[in-house]
Amino acid sequence: MKELTAQNVGAKSDAGWYRSWFLLLLVLIYASSFIDRIIIAVVGQAMKVEMNLSDLQLGLLNGLAFSIFYSLLGLPIARLAERFNRVLLIALSIGAWSVMTTLCGTAGAFWQLLVFRLGVGIGEAGSTPTAHSLISDQFGPRRRASALSIYALGPPVGVLVGALGGGWMVQHMGWRPVFYVVGLPGLIFGLLAWITLREPRRGAAEEGGAALAAGVPPLRDVLKVLLGSRAFVQMLLGTVVGAFAQYGINLFIPVYLTRVYGLSYAQAGLIFGLVIGVGGLIGNVLGGVLADWLGAKSRRWYAWVPAFGTAIGFPLVVTAFTLGQWPVAVSLIFVATVLLSMWNGPTFAVVHGIVEPRMRATASACVFLVMNLVGQGLGPASVGLLSDRFAARLFTQGSFKLACTAAGPHGPHGAPAPLHGPFAAACHDASAYGIRYAMLAVSVVLVWSAVHYFLASRHLAAGRSTQ
Repeated sequence: MKELTAQNVGAKSDAGWYRSWFLLLLVLIYASSFIDRIIIAVVGQAMKVEMNLSDLQLGLLNGLAFSIFYSLLGLPIARLAERFNRVLLIALSIGAWSVMTTLCGTAGAFWQLLVFRLGVGIGEAGSTPTAHSLISDQFGPRRRASALSIYALGPPVGVLVGALGGGWMVQHMGWRPVFYVVGLPGLIFGLLAWITLREPRRGAAEEGGAALAAGVPPLRDVLKVLLGSRAFVQMLLGTVVGAFAQYGINLFIPVYLTRVYGLSYAQAGLIFGLVIGVGGLIGNVLGGVLADWLGAKSRRWYAWVPAFGTAIGFPLVVTAFTLGQWPVAVSLIFVATVLLSMWNGPTFAVVHGIVEPRMRATASACVFLVMNLVGQGLGPASVGLLSDRFAARLFTQGSFKLACTAAGPHGPHGAPAPLHGPFAAACHDASAYGIRYAMLAVSVVLVWSAVHYFLASRHLAAGRSTQ
């Protein structure tokens, strides 16, 4: 009897260690993918100067160029993940996006960067929904929001590492070597995933030991379940609208700091990494833990946590972009980032609670499709477009594009000093206020996002049922 007890304890201990490694490796993979995804934000100002890009072009590289195939291919790849080995799919995806990221460093023209960024999106399409499905088969409903929130630490870790390292490298070595360095670690993580991770039995983590589904439900059945849930529809709208503002704002923060406050690339990268990276880490964990803890009393907290976080974060963001002193502005953005990052775990816990185990990769892919296409695809592009338009209107000494392109080696969007050319000061002021007004304009939609989260809470039962 004692031997059996010891064996059981040992088995549980081994399972616990494996779950920890399983989640840690998926977080590292997610972080690697996010470094590759946001590195344009870190090197953007240097790239803009060398290649004479507009803010709109920079926004397209940050957003739509990556997200269009990432979003559209996520759903068909998720359907494959419902049927085939998910570990293999993730390993292959990592190799694809890592190679395409490395190629970005060889680009000699905007169109080449555009093509390589499309390739990064194609590679990353197979990762996150597949990982969500794996996590939900390793962690039961009562720990799922926390596990998904821990997995969601990947983006802030990626931002932190990419911004700190990338900012230093672009300052001292230029922007091209950054792509070579950040593309390589993904290949190592892909190999580790293939060697060390196991494909879990689907539905094994459900309460009561849910049986393995006989087959994969067709896509129309998944969509019918999701769209038939008012809670899902409102949570999706809150997430998509919030992502539009957050991606647009976050991916232009290094440019904003360099242009408005005259910080160096290394300084802007350091601040970007600490604010978005550390703030995102805290917010993701806090959101998942709070939702699981408070959700034990009422399922409505799975919507209230992101609702209150978004509603409180909005005025902090607006205030930050009106201040002239960067230390205070950065402090407010940090607190706002914590609050605005609390949506991930609660949202996907609701989504996965609505569908069956063999629907989860598809359900996550549906969320990511809309969220990334609208959020990352249109958010940065909208900020870039608005910035160009505001700058052109604020420049009163002729054509902003013609006059300011010749303003000096930094073009119209360089740091405030040293100044070159007869219109340099006017060009800088128009450009700085242009990006500031663009950030303020996009941040307003956070209110819209909070409203949808509050509406979602009305459709979540007060008890423990996710429906």
